[in-house]
Amino acid sequence: AVMVTGVLVKTCLLGALALLCIGTAHADENPCEATDTSPIDYPQALCMSFFFYEAQRSGKLPENNRVPWRGDSALDDGADVGHDLTGGYYDAGDLVKFGFPMSNSITILAWGLLDFSDGYSKAGQTDYALDAIRWGTDYFIKCYTSTNEFWGQVGNSVIDHAEWNRPENMTEERPSYKIDEEHPGTELAAETAAALAASYLVFKDTDADYAEELLALAKELYEFGDNFRGNYDVAIPDAYKSYSGYGDELVWSSLWMYRATEDESYLTRARGHWDEFDFETTPPNQFYWDDKTPGVYALFWLLDGSQTYLDHLTDYLDYLQNSAPYTPEGMVYLDPWGSNRHTANVAFLALWAAKHGVDTLENSQWGQDQMDQLLGANSRYNMTFVVGFGDKYPVRPHHRPSSCPDPPEVCDYDWAFTQPGPNPHVLYGALVGGPDENGDYEDDRSNYVQNEVACDYNAAYTGALAAVIELI
Repeated sequence: AVMVTGVLVKTCLLGALALLCIGTAHADENPCEATDTSPIDYPQALCMSFFFYEAQRSGKLPENNRVPWRGDSALDDGADVGHDLTGGYYDAGDLVKFGFPMSNSITILAWGLLDFSDGYSKAGQTDYALDAIRWGTDYFIKCYTSTNEFWGQVGNSVIDHAEWNRPENMTEERPSYKIDEEHPGTELAAETAAALAASYLVFKDTDADYAEELLALAKELYEFGDNFRGNYDVAIPDAYKSYSGYGDELVWSSLWMYRATEDESYLTRARGHWDEFDFETTPPNQFYWDDKTPGVYALFWLLDGSQTYLDHLTDYLDYLQNSAPYTPEGMVYLDPWGSNRHTANVAFLALWAAKHGVDTLENSQWGQDQMDQLLGANSRYNMTFVVGFGDKYPVRPHHRPSSCPDPPEVCDYDWAFTQPGPNPHVLYGALVGGPDENGDYEDDRSNYVQNEVACDYNAAYTGALAAVIELI
């Protein structure tokens, strides 16, 4: 694929001949000014990541919306069940609101803001981080409609994936799905509890009443998840399946509840979950929305101080740095689907460990090196994997809203998905899926494995950017 910068004009197809239509050339301005940080502008990248989250917003947009090609959307969400379920985030390039990965994205965003607050402050991004987190937590509050009743998804993937349209023009059915006592979903309830507990810590010094509301809901959802156990993809069959099960969510949420409340009973329960689900002898490969085990090691050591958890954390980081597979360019490679996301996630853990005195020099350097791979320091393509960042970047992300032309032009699969040119709008700040293990990458909208974007892809990436800013 040919890499270009900026935004090209609309491309039209006439028979077998591709013609360049000289229409409106979009001059989407980068909302984030360059800084004097060299050789990689981490503060600008951090700013742009929050622009991406704003582009993913569902519901009625605020007056300070910075995304000129986005408007109010999905304002009837929840009408099928008699509840207001508007708001929250569209998951990825599609327009479904999947509660489980969304809640994990909020947990990780909050973690990054809590533990790398100086990085956010230096970059002038603290308020944007708070807004991004609150857009998620406001939605979670709406989703808890009764004791032990939580709405975990709006939209159906089969219906949604059959359409290619702007969110503002959606007409398809958007069913709502819930978990309750008869249809439990431990992963979803526990992860949302973790998100709310972490967010309580974020807001407690600036909006105490709101923070207390989040913590009260976190306590109820944690008990719901632990007392009524079941895999949430059974309750919501259309949801993302959790292949790691719900044990990691239970210990993870227990730790976040303890960090938020300092109530020793949560730490005791975390130890119980650790033993119950045999975390002692089950080493992880990845750290992401489905498997939080490496994050459990970090939080457990932070909160408990036991050498056991530190040993597990250092063993995992040693695996990443010395035994895990890498692309020829030097990027740690943990999964073909969203390889960049996995790189950013573990870079965040390494940088977090460095800040807390764990092999500081080695972990900080390795974490920064991995982030630099994503931000252009790769020898093969000399490009970034972040849309709109740097001189050369992907221009065809698999993303409905940014692929659509401005109204009144029709947005549909026949043009927006298949046209070979760049997306009409620049999805600034979005981290695309990434290369395969051989380092091969193609900037092709139809290649969703390599070019999908998602809220969870940017979550730890955002925190890792703040970490690099704080630590360098």
